[in-house]
Amino acid sequence: MGELVLEANYNYGPADIVPIHPSNGTKSLEDHLVLQNEQEAWLPITESRNGNTFSVTFHLLCSGFGMQALLLPVAFGTLGWAWGVTCWLLAYVWQLYTICLLVRLHQPLPGSVRYSRYLQLAIAAFGAKLGKLLAIFPTMYLSGGTCAMLIITGGGTLKLLFKTMCNGEATCLAKSLSGAEWFLVFTCMAILIAQLPNLNSLTGLSLIGAITAVLYSTMIWVLSIHKGKPSGVSYSPPEIANSDMSKISNILNALGIIALAFRGHNLVLEIQGTLPSSPKHSSHKPMCKGVAVSYLIIAMCQLPLAIAGFWVYGNKVPYNGGLLTAFSQVHGPNTSKYTMGFIYILFLANCLCTFQVYAMPVFDNLEARYTSKKKQRCPRWVRIGIRLFFGGLIFFVAVAFPFLGSLAPLIGGITLPLTLAYPCFMWLSMKKPRPNGFVWCLNLGLGCFGVVFSVLLAVAAAWTLADKGLTANFLKP
Repeated sequence: MGELVLEANYNYGPADIVPIHPSNGTKSLEDHLVLQNEQEAWLPITESRNGNTFSVTFHLLCSGFGMQALLLPVAFGTLGWAWGVTCWLLAYVWQLYTICLLVRLHQPLPGSVRYSRYLQLAIAAFGAKLGKLLAIFPTMYLSGGTCAMLIITGGGTLKLLFKTMCNGEATCLAKSLSGAEWFLVFTCMAILIAQLPNLNSLTGLSLIGAITAVLYSTMIWVLSIHKGKPSGVSYSPPEIANSDMSKISNILNALGIIALAFRGHNLVLEIQGTLPSSPKHSSHKPMCKGVAVSYLIIAMCQLPLAIAGFWVYGNKVPYNGGLLTAFSQVHGPNTSKYTMGFIYILFLANCLCTFQVYAMPVFDNLEARYTSKKKQRCPRWVRIGIRLFFGGLIFFVAVAFPFLGSLAPLIGGITLPLTLAYPCFMWLSMKKPRPNGFVWCLNLGLGCFGVVFSVLLAVAAAWTLADKGLTANFLKP
């Protein structure tokens, strides 16, 4: 590979590093640069760079806080009060540090290259082969897999909403749909909304997603405290482990729940890519403000949710559904159906809005293949077709594998290095801090520990599946 050339227009994104080969003429290089810049302007993530601090804050909140946080009391049930809070704080600081690394690496120097996709930063840091090997599966799973989980969760929530408002079909003429039909209803709503053209156009939806996440999580723990503890609450770890390996596996699974409660690292660079940037005004400052505000709000929501949920329900919070299921089972019968219905509607709205943000990298990848081949912007009908194709594919995955949530700890452990480890190694590769210095040792230590921790989580999840078994209800949601 020869010398590297930076694009002249710094408002374009990551297709701004172009290798010069001796055989390339000046004209072909210029044509290639123009084509790369045009392609950036055609793709959903970098099509609009008119974002600001508010828009990135909404995107970060919508993508970073959601249904995983409802499982935090489950982790506290295994770890206890002190270790639960301590581990949550450590995980919060660790993932916030890696986000800051990604924000700085998005544009390492003012006016230099911009990496608006996680995969492109991985390729720049680790090389083409290793970067693709490490990043393609985690980023695609965290986009497509999350969308499938949102269909499963959203379809289940629609069913609960129907039963709640109809008193179990007692007051409604219509009968409840089947599980697959509820999945289809949610998918149709999500794909209809997904016709918005680019990531920056989702700002309003991200605001709705952020507000609904804060509201339903706050309502659940406030109402739980107001209605009081059920009888027989215990704060001791459940006595289900019959071997040392099972106890270790339970602890690691609890740590995994805490680590996976912080999500959205695969979208940080994409979100920053919606901000304008120039040699004088980098995207770094508004993005840092957005990260600070959004993760302060996330901390203010997650910690009370975990502490209050564990205080009220103890170790009785189920893994399937978490705190929402615990509240509906324990306090649902003596709670107004309109209150329960409002909570379900907030949760459903959050799922629909989150779906849009997580689906956008997949749309971007599919449209990139089209524009690379056709050398032109996607026509409207092609863009609609891509979104319909993705919706149909993810709907099939959700119906075929409705037990996907049971595999989440295993697959989540495999993808966790994208959050905890890779950013540290990227910093070492691209910034090249002084060897054996504090920054070098910190990033090397965190990166290595993140990889080891991820392997342990995957092993613990696999052990749990082997020990307890898996109800694989294929095609039977």
